Amino acid sequence: MKIKPLPPLNSLVAFEAAARHLSFTQAAIELSVTQGAVSRQIRHLEDYLGRSLFIRDKRSLSLTQTGEDYFFSVQQSLQLLANATGEVLQWQDNKQITVVTSNAMASLWLLPRLADFQERHPDIDVRIFANDTLKGVRPSEFDVALFYYRKPPADMDATPLFRERVFPVCSPQFLERQELDVPEEIFSTTLLWLDSDKDWLGWTEWFQQVDLKPAPPKRRLNLNNYPMLIQAALNGQGVALGWEQLICNYLDSGLLVRPVPTELNTEACFYMLEPEMTFRRKPGVDEFRVWLLELVTAEQMATGVSV
Repeated sequence: MKIKPLPPLNSLVAFEAAARHLSFTQAAIELSVTQGAVSRQIRHLEDYLGRSLFIRDKRSLSLTQTGEDYFFSVQQSLQLLANATGEVLQWQDNKQITVVTSNAMASLWLLPRLADFQERHPDIDVRIFANDTLKGVRPSEFDVALFYYRKPPADMDATPLFRERVFPVCSPQFLERQELDVPEEIFSTTLLWLDSDKDWLGWTEWFQQVDLKPAPPKRRLNLNNYPMLIQAALNGQGVALGWEQLICNYLDSGLLVRPVPTELNTEACFYMLEPEMTFRRKPGVDEFRVWLLELVTAEQMATGVSV
C-alpha cells in the first residue's frame, strides 16, 4: 500500500506538543527549541493543510474544531510510531519471547520441557505469562500462546499441536484403599471436580461420552485450578480426570495410575496461537515455533496421540 504524502514530521511533533499544552511556550520547552521555531512549524503545517488549527488570542491559545479532530489523530499516530520504534530497539538489544498459556499447560507440560529449548538456544530468553484465558490479553502482549480450544480464535494464526486422551487417574495408595475395578465404581468414591472454562472436559460430560449415566458421587472436592487438582490426586484425596499429555510424567513415574481402562479421545485440541502480525515477529519466535513442533511430533510418534 502506497502511503499518501505526509506533512513534515517536525511540524506534526510541534503541533502535538502545542495542542496538548495549549501553549507554544510550553511546547518549546518540552522540545528544547525556541517558541519562534514552534510557531514556524505550526504555520508550515497550517499552510500545508490549508486550514487553521489554532485560535490565537493575546492571552490564550485554543484549538479550532479542525485542530481538535486533527490533534486526536496525530497524537494516536505518533504514539503508535513511538511504541513501534521502542519495540524494534528492544528486540535488537534482547531476544526475549513471551509465551502466554494456562496454568495447567505451563506447570505440567511446558516447564518440564523448556530446559531443552534453553539448552539449544541459550541466547533466547523466555517469559512465561500464566493465565487461564486469552480474554483481556492484547496481541501486542505476547508472541506465542498455548491453549486448549474446541474452536480457536478466528483472529489468530492457529497451529494444532495435539488432541488429548482423558481418563480417570489416582495415586497408587488411593487405589489400594478403594475397589475400582469397573468405571461405575468411580461413583462410590471421592471425585476431584474441576470448576473450569467450558472448553475443558468435566466429569459429567466425560461420563456421558463414555456411555455411563452420571450419578452423584459419594463425595466431591471442587477446585478451580487443574495443577491443584492433580496435586490433590497425587496426595491420595480422590480420582481426577487426567489429560494424558499434561500428566504423562506422573504416569511414567508411577505417581499416578489409571484405576480403570476407560478413556475418551477429545474433540478439542491444544493449539499454538500467534497474533496475525507477522511484520512484528520478534527474533526467537521462529526458533521457538520450530522447537515446539518438532517436540510435539516426536512425542506423538512415541504415544500415538495426534491431531
